[in-house]
Amino acid sequence: MRNIKFNFEDLKVYQNALDFIDTVYEDTKCFPKSEDYALSSQFKKASVSIALNIAEGSGDTNAQFNGFLNMANGSIKECVVCSTIAKRLNYLSSEVDYKKQSTTRRTI
Repeated sequence: MRNIKFNFEDLKVYQNALDFIDTVYEDTKCFPKSEDYALSSQFKKASVSIALNIAEGSGDTNAQFNGFLNMANGSIKECVVCSTIAKRLNYLSSEVDYKKQSTTRRTI
C-alpha cells in the first residue's frame, strides 16, 4: 500500500510542533494524578492544537494560512502559561520550563 503524504507534513514548523507535542506528553507523565483532567489535559490539548492549526491552514490562501498560524500562536501562548504554572507548582524544573519556553518561541 502506498503512503499518502500531505504537503504540510514537510513544513519545518509542523515538524517542530510535533516534536513539541512529544515533549509535552513526556513531561506531563510526571504530573500528579489530580492533574489528569486539569493542567495536564489542557497542556496536551494546547500543544496538539498548534500542529492541528498548521495542518488545517496549509493549502489555503496566504491570508487564511496566516489566520491559522495566528491561532497556532495563541495555542503556543497557552502552552507557555501551562509550563509556567507547572513550574510554579514544582511539576517541572526551572530548566525544563526554560527549555519548553525556548522551544515554543522557535515553533512558529
